[in-house]
Amino acid sequence: MTLSRALATLSVAATLPHAALAADLTPVSFGTNWVPQAEHGGYYQALANGYYADCGLAVEIVPGGPQVNNGAMLMAGKIDFYMAGNLLGPFNAIAEGIPVKIVAAHFQKEPQIIMTHPGKVKSFEELKTLDKLFLGDDGFQSYYQWMITSFGFTPEARVPYTFNPAPFIADENSGQQGYITSEPFAVEKEGGFKPDIWVLADAGFSTYATLVQTMAETVETKPEVVKCFVEASNKGWASYLYGDPAPANALIMAANPDMPADQIAFSLATMKEYGIVDSGTALDLGIGAIDPAQVEDFYAKMVAAGVVKEGLDLGAVYTTEFSNTGIALQVKKDLGVN
Repeated sequence: MTLSRALATLSVAATLPHAALAADLTPVSFGTNWVPQAEHGGYYQALANGYYADCGLAVEIVPGGPQVNNGAMLMAGKIDFYMAGNLLGPFNAIAEGIPVKIVAAHFQKEPQIIMTHPGKVKSFEELKTLDKLFLGDDGFQSYYQWMITSFGFTPEARVPYTFNPAPFIADENSGQQGYITSEPFAVEKEGGFKPDIWVLADAGFSTYATLVQTMAETVETKPEVVKCFVEASNKGWASYLYGDPAPANALIMAANPDMPADQIAFSLATMKEYGIVDSGTALDLGIGAIDPAQVEDFYAKMVAAGVVKEGLDLGAVYTTEFSNTGIALQVKKDLGVN
């Protein structure tokens, strides 16, 4: 038995009047796209608080990592749900005829950022004045193409990012990609300064992120399972952000002993400060909600930037049937959050 399965089993059993009733739960597996961390906290909170078990699921969280491709596992039928990074993956899958479906969006904002040295630039557009931008291949092929099209950035400014912050730390006239919940923390610890942060979402990179993705067949044949998983996850995120995050954090650190408590605390605080999970549509329709207009807006920008092809059937990409029920709003209310 894997550690994640053992933790799931223990958590489920603890929420039931009789552990034997666990046999009545439907087993479900959810693959993340990286190792356990605060950015997955809502799912671990739903597990720890028994939200999945309450509606009939025994959930196993299957961690991702550098040697794990949970996206492929979903398509092979080895797991039931997958945490997609942002909308570009589903766009490409549908374009290739792969019948995936997004059923919830737990990050209303893409947490991708560009970091700069303190005071070097005064606006997102002024990033163009820097000598170099350290960007990975994925970023260069996606959001940087949008930056070129929408703001006039140049391909020549890009320097390959090797996921080592040392070159950025040493060069005051450079910028570096990062996730708002991670790289600024590393730079502050290693470089001894707090970098300025430029959030791509705030500049118009309007994709949702940390998406719950499943196969279209699952939506059609097991809607009760999808509903339970999505709504329990939405509740888990509300509880993790606004309640006591200790239950989820305990599971995260047990599943990933290399994850320090101060990193978790930084990531959680940053998600709250910048409205990564709870902003925009989520404020009215609840955490996890999807606004079709936002999907259309992002798709149009990616078509204009040459990142995706025109003519995609966006109706095949996502459904709001399970995400927009507002169930997380009641959890927030119960916790005294308006």
